[in-house]
Amino acid sequence: MKLSTFLLTFVLGLIPSVSLSQSHFLVQKDYRKIVQADFNQKKAMLSHGHHFDVFSKSKMSPYEKEAMQFLYAYMPVADIVDYPGSFHLMNIRAAERARREMPWGKLVPDLLYRHFVVPERVNNEHLDSSCVVFYDQLKNRVKDLPMYQAILEVNHWCHEKAIYTPSDARTSSPLATCRTAYGRCGEESTFLVAALRSVGIPARQVYTPRWAHTDDNHAWVEAWADGKWYFLGACEPEPVLNLAWFNAPASRGMLMHTKVFGRYNGPEEVMSKTANYTEINVISNYAPTSAVSVHVVDSLGNQVAGALVEFKLYNYAEFYSVAKKITDAQGHCSLTAGRGDMIVWASKEGRFGFARVSFGKQKEITVSLKHCEGDLFSIDFDIVPPKESANLPQVTAEQRKVNDNRLSKEDSIRTAYTSTFLTNETASQFVSSLKSPLTDKLRKSLIDILIKSRGNHSVLEMFLEESDRKGTLDKAVHLLNSLSDKDLRDIVIEVLNDHLWYTIDNDGREDYDCHLLNPRIKYEDLTCYKSFFKKVIDPSKAKSYREDPQRLIQWCKVNISVNDSLSAQRIPQSPEGVWTSKVADSKSLDSFFVAVARSCGISAWIDEVTDEVMYRKGNHVYKVSFEGPATAAIVPQGKLRATYEPNNIVDNPKYYSHFTISKFDNGQLKLLSYDENGTTWQNLLKKPLDLAAGYYVMVTGMRLANGGVLANMTSFVVKEGEETVINLKLRESKDQVQVIGNFNSESLFTPVTCPGKEARMLSKESVLSACGRGYYVIGIVGPGQEPTNHALKDIAALKCKLESWGRKIVLLFPTMDKCKKFNFLEFQGLPKDVVFGIDTDGIASQIVDNMKLKLKDQLPIFIIADTFNRVVFVTQGYTIGLGDQIMNVVNGL
Repeated sequence: MKLSTFLLTFVLGLIPSVSLSQSHFLVQKDYRKIVQADFNQKKAMLSHGHHFDVFSKSKMSPYEKEAMQFLYAYMPVADIVDYPGSFHLMNIRAAERARREMPWGKLVPDLLYRHFVVPERVNNEHLDSSCVVFYDQLKNRVKDLPMYQAILEVNHWCHEKAIYTPSDARTSSPLATCRTAYGRCGEESTFLVAALRSVGIPARQVYTPRWAHTDDNHAWVEAWADGKWYFLGACEPEPVLNLAWFNAPASRGMLMHTKVFGRYNGPEEVMSKTANYTEINVISNYAPTSAVSVHVVDSLGNQVAGALVEFKLYNYAEFYSVAKKITDAQGHCSLTAGRGDMIVWASKEGRFGFARVSFGKQKEITVSLKHCEGDLFSIDFDIVPPKESANLPQVTAEQRKVNDNRLSKEDSIRTAYTSTFLTNETASQFVSSLKSPLTDKLRKSLIDILIKSRGNHSVLEMFLEESDRKGTLDKAVHLLNSLSDKDLRDIVIEVLNDHLWYTIDNDGREDYDCHLLNPRIKYEDLTCYKSFFKKVIDPSKAKSYREDPQRLIQWCKVNISVNDSLSAQRIPQSPEGVWTSKVADSKSLDSFFVAVARSCGISAWIDEVTDEVMYRKGNHVYKVSFEGPATAAIVPQGKLRATYEPNNIVDNPKYYSHFTISKFDNGQLKLLSYDENGTTWQNLLKKPLDLAAGYYVMVTGMRLANGGVLANMTSFVVKEGEETVINLKLRESKDQVQVIGNFNSESLFTPVTCPGKEARMLSKESVLSACGRGYYVIGIVGPGQEPTNHALKDIAALKCKLESWGRKIVLLFPTMDKCKKFNFLEFQGLPKDVVFGIDTDGIASQIVDNMKLKLKDQLPIFIIADTFNRVVFVTQGYTIGLGDQIMNVVNGL
């Protein structure tokens, strides 16, 4: 189980059982019958094991029993088999306590309470006891506030705890986000939803699967108050609701959705219904919308019922599916979306077809399933995103001042906490206290590991001290080195010890194989599965699996029932949960095989690029398949090479920025997920790449500064033992501003006041923080140099136009000494939006590297970029008419 018995007993003791005048949790009789039927069906599917014992062994009121049945009817299998029933009962009682004690409890309709307060899960995070912990911290802070103000206050509390920092795709639990003090947008919004629900406020996480006008995606929160849903940026408090940095981008969005727990009958458009949730479309809350009807026909024009229709947005150089529908008996489906372009991709039984559709311009479209695997095509698409139409609520100067002061105070509270984390000095002191010998390389990596662990450092220190005493420190460091940064921040010592002590190699010896030693398989919660399987699998059976892994594949096929409908959210079950329930979704079965294989000494893993299950035996790598006869075949391989003719903008196209490759799988496309850091045409496709034989599609694109894309989709076939050569085609525009590179807007610099002899350095700040969301200019300048003087005078000459544009211009000096040599009196005509600073953190080097500038030290360097990290203009050295060049680009944005 994923929650310790001691912790659960302690937490349960804090919450009284429910005592209500209302006898039913499910007030509507007809709905109650539906839930009861779904509950009974789920119980029958999970008849193996004791996963429903809570209903017979725990004392529950009729109200609590109905609430528990509602949870169990719709929760993913993982939440049933991996968490004790008492944990779910705790959450039911915590939610009802909040409803009873908070002043707005009686104002929340049963429908919203049931679907947006009671559910424990927000996304795919590890479940924890945050509902109890957060309530105790928040109840006195919000109990005397109106509901609207309470939402703002909870977000201020969240900002005290965490701020935005990008990380990997696994979602940390709310308590882990607090402990780490930061998270990506999906984690921040999960955190805020959990906090709002803990005090009885209906809340939901809203996602745009991908932006239409730029790469990336985003998640935020909607909260309900006094009859209305409002939105807010998680951990980014504003003076009022419905205000966030993403107002403008959201107005250009094409799809925003949220997953509502269970069968939900609200007013919003239903995207899909699954065994776990109802997905609803909320795009109309943010942007103008239009509906499109799609008709799917076969090559003879006959209607095709039951076809899968995917609505795809161009993003990260692929056409990414943001919505999926199934055609009805007449071959029809529809979608409401923002007024821009998508690709509609329809498929059934291996045949497929596709077409571009423009929402707002077309009301219907017909897609013919005229293609089959092996068809060769190359098609250009001009993709146009929606126009901006932001609607910003009014904020007074006093409201902004009060909010800014609060943000500063909250930053100091959070900084006081993060100052308790290990620094290079304190981590070095700890490592030096260890007695066991370590190489300089391992010593250095261990210091880095401890710093990365942030609020979890005490767990790692305890683990290392124990390993040091027992003479296993070297192996312990290798284990920690196998973990991701996020795992270091939230792993528990029981898991570390389990994988330290129960990892064996193929001959039964301790081993540092990166797959055998690592607890992580995919995105599942980490558990002590190695000691578990050592107990339940006979040693002779484990040996037979090690000698012939196909026997393990056969055991999985015979003994594990696969049912993907039970976990539509793709919440992975633990390997132990699969063993005890004998039921799994296909992805959990993959992880289960890897876990059992590793526990038996077989090096197994899930391939990061293809997402296929692999294992090594001797010098060969095999692919695992649970479909058809129990086999593990060596993957047939061919080779792929791409030619590319560099243009003036891109000399070495980047994966995800300029191109991607997807493999055809029964009519659908599965992206090959190469490393996003540094994968380019030169190191991937310039020389022949080993690739599994099959049918593929390459998508390329050049993003324009206005958000549009010049895209191309080309299919090709890789044959076993043969080399396939394709052309990587990047289209160009002679008339529109194009995205020519990237720059990290989170980069830091040191602002200064009074550039010149009286210059004074301030605290470091990010470009994003200094400039706000949107476009900005950065210039690296050399005072007293003629090229810099020309550039600054050109900018001063267009002072009025640049001020009318209203965006920041950050001028950075290479050093403080050079800043003090700047004669500010010569350039008093510069726009008021200029921010001066020192390039203390390598911004110039980043621009030089990213933009492939020939001369590293030649100044000035100017770029125009935006906070989505896109560069649309760069110049270096002596330039006449720089101000005009900047305004020409600005006018084209």
